[in-house]
Amino acid sequence: MELNQVYMPSAYPAIDAATRAHGFDMASDIAVGALLRTLAAAKPAGRFLELGTGSGLSTSWILDGMDEKATLESVDNDKALLDIAGKHLGGDGRLTLHYSDGGDFLHEKAGERYDYIFADTWHGKYLLLEETLEMLNRGGMYIVDDMLPQPNWPEGHAEKANQLTQYLRERDDLAVTRLNWASGVIIAVKQ
Repeated sequence: MELNQVYMPSAYPAIDAATRAHGFDMASDIAVGALLRTLAAAKPAGRFLELGTGSGLSTSWILDGMDEKATLESVDNDKALLDIAGKHLGGDGRLTLHYSDGGDFLHEKAGERYDYIFADTWHGKYLLLEETLEMLNRGGMYIVDDMLPQPNWPEGHAEKANQLTQYLRERDDLAVTRLNWASGVIIAVKQ
């Protein structure tokens, strides 16, 4: 690979094309995807959770970083987008896609533990945050993106992002780093 070429998972271009054709414009940044991949590689044989599959763009990055013994559960409430993810990633035996409301899913999975949680939707990020963090194993990573102002943010969303950042920083059971990079990423590791 040449230095000026950008690496991406093999399924990414097809998912991206299907996502654009569908008109979905809230996909994660490629730089965030690359980070998700790298962080996934740090959790061999890990249990992964993605809240907000979307069309599977971020999912493809996470899967690409996971080893063969790791598993990923990913949930979304948009059937059309989940179908795109299923079409392009459904053959990967490490992946289980769930068509569900995020809140319902989190309540159903209460008591489960994960080594890596990427919260890319309201549930797990702004709603049911405490329940989500409770699902994180010691040494597990909690990752959120879109923490820098985005053009598609609704009125008042900046305050929610600031409150989330402050809340995570004030917890004494998390080591937190906020990255002023890509769309804005927070990585928290449970101590």
